[in-house]
Formats: sequence, C-alpha cells, structure tokens
Amino acid sequence: MKVMFGEYIRELRTNNHLTLTQLAARLELDSANLSKIENGKRDFDERRLEKLADVFNLDIEKLKGNILEINLQKKCLNTIVCLRL
Repeated sequence: MKVMFGEYIRELRTNNHLTLTQLAARLELDSANLSKIENGKRDFDERRLEKLADVFNLDIEKLKGNILEINLQKKCLNTIVCLRL
C-alpha cells in the first residue's frame, strides 16, 4: 500500500492514461491542486472520493478503506519521527 494517497491517485491516473488536467477536470479540481495532492503537499478532500471511485470504476467502500489505511500509516510514521526527536 502507498504511504501517500496522492501516490495512489497518480498510479490510478497514469495506469488509465489520463493527464493531470483530464483527471482534475473529472474531479472538479484545478490541475495545480491535483498536482499538490499527488505530490503529498495537500490532502485529498474525502468528499471527492465518490467522484474518484466513479472515474476509475472502483468500489467506494474499498477506496474508503484504502484512504483510512494510508492515513493510519501516516500517523504512525509521524509518531515514530516525533518519538525520535
């Protein structure tokens, strides 16, 4: 599983031969924001999960599970980093 949800989105996009601009339009985002999401500089708005699921024909419950798992991994990594400081 990807550590960042943005990496997962980029993988979905590239595997489906969509440009950043094409996917951004389908998600009703501008391409700059989608780029930030894919690069981990901005979080994906979970309210857009249904649109993402529709674009890639994904099961919404599985997608929600993926984002929860990724968010948990992120929290664990942050905790480990903080403990080492």
